[in-house]
Amino acid sequence: MNIYQEELLDHYENPSNYGTLPNPDISHEEDNPLCGDRIRIDLMVDENDTITEVRFSGHGCTISQAAASMLTEEIEGKTLAEAKQLSKDDILDMIGIPLGPVRLKCALLALKVLKAGAYGITSWPGEEDD
Repeated sequence: MNIYQEELLDHYENPSNYGTLPNPDISHEEDNPLCGDRIRIDLMVDENDTITEVRFSGHGCTISQAAASMLTEEIEGKTLAEAKQLSKDDILDMIGIPLGPVRLKCALLALKVLKAGAYGITSWPGEEDD
């Protein structure tokens, strides 16, 4: 098993920042309808728009949960503007293993949730409201 696979499993089995915040400044939740993965991200943000606390919760495959754990480690202490700049390539670099199209959606779910929350988006263009 390569080091990236070991790190993915460790984040899945021992996720960083797992849970919810009681009164988050920003909270957003999404699911991947193709596989049922679901992620919620809660953020506390200070007066300088710095992310002071972050938690994620949800359920799903190893990749979606590990990516969410890695992402929360990456954004804590950053400003919302910096968090908004994170890209698909940043997530893929964190994960470190090649992914097919289906697994790519799993890996990017946490980023989608983060950006939707940070930008205040309640639904994505072209998607029906729940």
